[in-house]
Amino acid sequence: MDEGETVTARRVVVTGASSGIGAATVRLFRAHGWNVVGVARRTERLEALAAETGCDMFTADVTNQADVDALRDFLETLGPIDALVNNAGGAFGMASVEDSDADDWTRMFDVNVVSVKRVTSALLPLLRRAIVGGAGHADILTVTSIAGHIAYEGGGGYNAAKFGSHALVAVLRLELAGEPIRVLEIAPGMVKTDEFSLVRFDGDEARAAAVYDNVPNPLYAEDIAEAIVHSIELPGYVNLDLVTIKPVAQAAPHKVIRGELKPKG
Repeated sequence: MDEGETVTARRVVVTGASSGIGAATVRLFRAHGWNVVGVARRTERLEALAAETGCDMFTADVTNQADVDALRDFLETLGPIDALVNNAGGAFGMASVEDSDADDWTRMFDVNVVSVKRVTSALLPLLRRAIVGGAGHADILTVTSIAGHIAYEGGGGYNAAKFGSHALVAVLRLELAGEPIRVLEIAPGMVKTDEFSLVRFDGDEARAAAVYDNVPNPLYAEDIAEAIVHSIELPGYVNLDLVTIKPVAQAAPHKVIRGELKPKG
């Protein structure tokens, strides 16, 4: 670097940034010196996160195309966008395929699949522009779930939606082959956050808490944030196609050990 030359921090956009994994990811990227744009529906939470971390923020519902278009227009005023973290998502209900509400399935497909398509399509031109004169590559990282790889009873709609987002990521990687754009997938297992299970069970606090009851060391949002930031900060020629992350107590979505972990025999 020549004397007097300044280094411009890279910029990342994180959706679903108002809580949980998204908020933890914003905090860690900021701690690593990145410019960060946090995107979510809840303005007050974004404002608190911006005051805490110094991130930029934009209020948007990624299931709404007009909001996504407005996000794209806002980002164009900031400068290059080096990375996108598609983190917005969610589960609604655990009823059987037969008994579940089709409207819940529609909501899950919209936020977990279609919204990833909306945001990715809108921001790809900005990511391409950042490659020239920037780091020489760009990143699209999508947070899916082990529910997108292994089916389990009661998971019907969420399984189907996350299998869909996993497929979307795989197709995107094929379609972008030849461009210096990494397509990465982080698939977490059981992560104890303030809202995921509470939303899934429609605000039933007791049922939400029971998911993690007596599970030794479930994962936390910060653990997933570490994986996200690490994946994007690796050298540009290294692509972590798929990283699955589970607590040691979780062998599979449907097999979770409760109580002390100890050697057998």
